[in-house]
Amino acid sequence: MTGPLTPRLREMRWWDIDTVLELEKDLFPEDAWSRGMFWSELAHSRGPEATRRYVVAEVGDRVVGYAGLAASGDLADVQTIAVARDHQGTGLGSRLLTDLLRAATTFECDEVMLECRVDNVSAQKLYERFGFEPIGFRRGYYQPGNVDALVMRLTTESAAGSTPEQGTEIND
Repeated sequence: MTGPLTPRLREMRWWDIDTVLELEKDLFPEDAWSRGMFWSELAHSRGPEATRRYVVAEVGDRVVGYAGLAASGDLADVQTIAVARDHQGTGLGSRLLTDLLRAATTFECDEVMLECRVDNVSAQKLYERFGFEPIGFRRGYYQPGNVDALVMRLTTESAAGSTPEQGTEIND
């Protein structure tokens, strides 16, 4: 049974965008997504041809987190995960990531990729706990701050033994 303070996860819908944008701007003031970016992602999240999974976490009527994943072929990419400051460290990030990884399985993806700010150590630790491994960097990925991204990958057992894609910067 879910307690009153346990966030409930549900599919993100268009009417959540304004609330999500408020949280986005609070957490990522320099490189926040625009309204159009969320609209574009949600446009691909429903129906038999869906290639996206976006969820929000709610406590009562308040959105306290959200996450999104895009799938293409056998590759999924974690697009975003965000948790309100007063819910960080509660396990909500793990719940959101678990939901996205289930979606990647549903989409039949063998690999899940993500980019994480090099200065976001807590997020990197979360991803490592789930088995993601660092494979390279994207220099100046986060703009306008020109912050590098750490690229991480999770490979499912069905993809074990496969070789990295040509052109991927690997750091052992």
